[in-house]
Amino acid sequence: MPKFTTQTRLLSLSGLICFPVLANADQINAADTAWILTASGLVLFMTVPGLALFYGGLVRTKNVLSVLMQCFAITSLVSVLWLLGGYSLALSDGGAWQNLLGGFSKLTLMSLNADSVKDNLPETVFCMYHLTFAIFAPALIIGSVAERMKFSALLWFVALWELLIYVPVCHWLWGGGWLAQMGVMDFAGGIVVHVSGGTAALVGAMMVGNRRGFPRVAMPPHNLTMTATGAGILWVGWHGFSAGSALMANGAAGIAMLSTHMSAAAGSLAWMTIEWLRFGKPSGLGVITGMVAGLGMIAPAAGFISPLGGLMVGVIAGSLCFATVHWFKRRFAIDDTLDVFAIHGVGGIVGSLLTAVLAAESMGGIGTMADGGTLGQLRVQALAVLTVLIWSGGISFLILTLLDKTLGLRVDGSDETQGLDISLHNEQGYNF
Repeated sequence: MPKFTTQTRLLSLSGLICFPVLANADQINAADTAWILTASGLVLFMTVPGLALFYGGLVRTKNVLSVLMQCFAITSLVSVLWLLGGYSLALSDGGAWQNLLGGFSKLTLMSLNADSVKDNLPETVFCMYHLTFAIFAPALIIGSVAERMKFSALLWFVALWELLIYVPVCHWLWGGGWLAQMGVMDFAGGIVVHVSGGTAALVGAMMVGNRRGFPRVAMPPHNLTMTATGAGILWVGWHGFSAGSALMANGAAGIAMLSTHMSAAAGSLAWMTIEWLRFGKPSGLGVITGMVAGLGMIAPAAGFISPLGGLMVGVIAGSLCFATVHWFKRRFAIDDTLDVFAIHGVGGIVGSLLTAVLAAESMGGIGTMADGGTLGQLRVQALAVLTVLIWSGGISFLILTLLDKTLGLRVDGSDETQGLDISLHNEQGYNF
């Protein structure tokens, strides 16, 4: 396994969003800036069109346009919220409230200009890169409530979820908040994005309720070609997600990219193998889903572990998420339409805990950050996961309860039967 030098370790840590180990640079690094500009484009590419196509192909024909529209609308809505206050509250200095939340110095981004510097980057680039994460997290959630949630209620939920859940959690881990100070390791959003989003997805699926006919009526994907195309975009774009989180064009970015790729590949092969042995034939959807599971589970660990560690994460992701998907719906009959919690929620939880083990120097990683070695790191990782599970689940429940009593969460039965494309948007995804 590769060993990390002290210099590489420091660069890895300094590149992390949540741990500015080195002092602020007094000038912009052109190479780092070019890479993060590229990474920002890659992560945005993951949502539109990547996630839009991935989710769009998995729903029924009568709802495909509604899913595409939700991805585009969420991208637009979160972008405006990030400018107005999200960035400031998540990633600026909170002063006396720094442990819990950022401050108001960056509201509306009026203080940012071409000369603003954040560490080694133009602050505008730093802000834009984080915006792409802030977009992707709530976009994941729509897969759990697809085909039956009102568009108006969804937009209100995303806006409130972004401000009340994503922004504080982002600050706790990546803005120097209390979890960051404890040494919690989350390289590329295993906790911030996948645990918070996956938990909200589960709560949303339970509160909106099952689709009509679930689980008796078969509801297969309408276009796996579209889904495979979206999945390919996710695989490529995820390198902006993982390698970009180093915030530098350095060895940490390279390790993150390589370990991420190995996890995706291993997850795909593991899912395919299990499916082949159990059902006699491997499926295209299985290969795709295993790859996505590998991407989700590697997120918290990507820059901390070795490429072989990434391979191990992928094998666990493909195997565990396969079991969770097939067991979860049978056991609880919860209609998480596109298995958001089983893939991203479970992946984020398990990946965050595995980080404590695989980041150890004996496993080829960079070493742990919390006191007490691997066990100490495992304790703080578990605390962070549990905290975000409770916070995201509890606040999501309150938001959805409020919206249910005001706007109503769900379309009526006739609209659901007709499909959301026509009933909510007066359009069709296909006109043959």
